[in-house]
Amino acid sequence: MNRRWYSAPYLVWSLIFIVVPMLMVAFYGLTVVGEDGSFIFSLENIKRFFTPLYLGVLGRSALYAAISTVICIILGYPAALILSSKDLKHKSVMMFLIVIPMWMNLLLRTYSWLSLLENEGLINQFLRFIGILGSEEYIQFLYGEGAVIFGMVYNFLPFMILPIYSVMSKMDYSIINAAEDLGANKFNVFRKVIFPLSIPGISSGITMVFIPAITTFAISSILSGNNVNLLGNVIEKQFGIGGDWNFGSTMSLVLMIFILISMFVMPDSEKESQGGLII
Repeated sequence: MNRRWYSAPYLVWSLIFIVVPMLMVAFYGLTVVGEDGSFIFSLENIKRFFTPLYLGVLGRSALYAAISTVICIILGYPAALILSSKDLKHKSVMMFLIVIPMWMNLLLRTYSWLSLLENEGLINQFLRFIGILGSEEYIQFLYGEGAVIFGMVYNFLPFMILPIYSVMSKMDYSIINAAEDLGANKFNVFRKVIFPLSIPGISSGITMVFIPAITTFAISSILSGNNVNLLGNVIEKQFGIGGDWNFGSTMSLVLMIFILISMFVMPDSEKESQGGLII
């Protein structure tokens, strides 16, 4: 039996759930509904998107996603570096604590923060209990831009830690030992050896954090109380409340193109890592 037939289930799955939906999005995005109910090819919705209003929403979405990605790198890289250490005890327990939140649905994880961050939530109650806040005072954690970025970092941080850890755990420590034998201190070992070799993991982490962050709508809706509208929220409203599938599909197309461009702009991680070792 030809082994190519083994890939048939995957090809059928990809055709039904990837190719067909994308063709439908392209069809709706490049058409408008005529007076007789027929679909007419038109670029009207694309022109409508490229106005200051919607470009501002796209820019805000990209900005929040970029900020969240940078924070995830700052927090995730040291965590991955610690986890990849050969001398670390209870490594499996720490990995379990990082992975176990991912077993829970994103909506449930995000909703759980409402009971912690709301004005009468556990955090404000604890601050009152220890005397930092008065009996009627509270800190407004929710319903702003900071809450949205916090939600993105919380939900997507494991997607930054795990790729970097995966690369670092496979690192050849004989190179590090050789650098130390040649007189390099810990800072130079990190700068010249460890960091260049970990760039492929960083690149994968950036992709795995930035893309879901720029397309999210649930996190911003829940934690901002619909006060912060990202492009994902606008698209969701076009399909749901507005019922304008054509314009919603147009925005989805533009967002996909933006994501593809951002992925191509990223440097070749293998060349970067090799170049770093040559220097």
